[in-house]
Amino acid sequence: MTLDLSISRRGALGLAGGAAATLAMPGIVRAAGVDLVVHYSMPAIFKDAQEAIAAAFNARQSAIRVSYVNPTPTYEDGAQLILRQAATGQLPDVSFQGLNRLRLFAERGIALDLRGLLKDEGDPARLGYSAPLLGLGFHGGSQAGLAFATSNPISYYNADLLKRVGADPEAFPKTWDDAIALSAKIAGLGDGINGMFFRWPGDDWMFSALLYGYGGRMLTTDEKAVAFNGPEGLAALKLLDRMVKEGRMPNLAASASSTQDLQAFAAGKLGMMFRTTAQVRAISQSVGSNFTLRTTVMPVIDPVKGRLPTGGAGAMITAKDPNRQRAAWEFVKFATSAEGTSLMVKNTGYVPTNQIAIDNPEYLGDFYKQNPLFVAATKQVPLMIPWYAFPGQNSVRVTQVMVDQLARIAEQKATPEAVLADMATEVTKLIPTP
Repeated sequence: MTLDLSISRRGALGLAGGAAATLAMPGIVRAAGVDLVVHYSMPAIFKDAQEAIAAAFNARQSAIRVSYVNPTPTYEDGAQLILRQAATGQLPDVSFQGLNRLRLFAERGIALDLRGLLKDEGDPARLGYSAPLLGLGFHGGSQAGLAFATSNPISYYNADLLKRVGADPEAFPKTWDDAIALSAKIAGLGDGINGMFFRWPGDDWMFSALLYGYGGRMLTTDEKAVAFNGPEGLAALKLLDRMVKEGRMPNLAASASSTQDLQAFAAGKLGMMFRTTAQVRAISQSVGSNFTLRTTVMPVIDPVKGRLPTGGAGAMITAKDPNRQRAAWEFVKFATSAEGTSLMVKNTGYVPTNQIAIDNPEYLGDFYKQNPLFVAATKQVPLMIPWYAFPGQNSVRVTQVMVDQLARIAEQKATPEAVLADMATEVTKLIPTP
């Protein structure tokens, strides 16, 4: 499998030799006798993976012991927690944050710049850290974190329901027009069955999947103005609107952490879900033998310009004490190693983030052969571009504004045109002014 995230990050590309740009690190103290405190979000997805990684790390050495604080339900909750703890001096040693939030923590000086630690290791490629992978955590001249898990959105579907409406489970719709038409047919079965759910709540990630699918972008290249308010953004919102109107998509999103769609799908009451590949393992377990579960790539929007956002989490070090920083580095290095990324993949559904594990079939080759549900996301790797990280101090608020606006379409309270205009106005107020 070849990983190409199409990232141009001059700082990341120059890590091995950029001594002049590397922050001077305090004398490295040998990490020993440290009880490391680690935070992560979304236990429904990451609990098994994190526990497997911590157990493997703790088993191979005794100088550093890893323990987790209570995980937060979502990436946004996790970001807010770390911002509060930074203000009160109660930070953990390591925090796994959404990739789109690493910029925020770099700009606020909360995330340790890892360039010095990476330089001490020599060539980053020796550890499996390719330039594109490093680029996912490189912001404003700082290596704020290392990619731990990457994802793209995929299609989950109930093959039995497709058969009931005369559709071929081996020929899942390749376009949104066909997917929406299929959804309406499935909803026509009645008995509380719905055709589809596009996982729009929580953050801006799934909206960006539609926006990028049309070739759009969030802000202008100079980041001084919104860019999603053009024809690509309007087309994305109109597509969401069609899912509701024509596809009869229900609003299964009482909150960002709502699991109504997952519950309906596992019970055989939902034909299709479009959401992160990260939950392949959990969804497969919840479905069990209720029906035949299949996964495949997302329906294509623009076959030439279309792209998909790289979701997932990055590991950042928030410890301030040099000894704890060194201990934290040893854990982060293991969690993002070929062995760590393999444990992460097998316990979630995410795409691997270590080039050695990607290139060497000894790590995941047999796993993908034996677990075809996990393959869909790997086929979309060439389409993956970074999950946009909004600049400035209001990036978390920007995301919430966008989610609140999308809810107006899901609830059929406003037209796509009105939502786009209001979203642009509100986001413009929150991004840094020139």
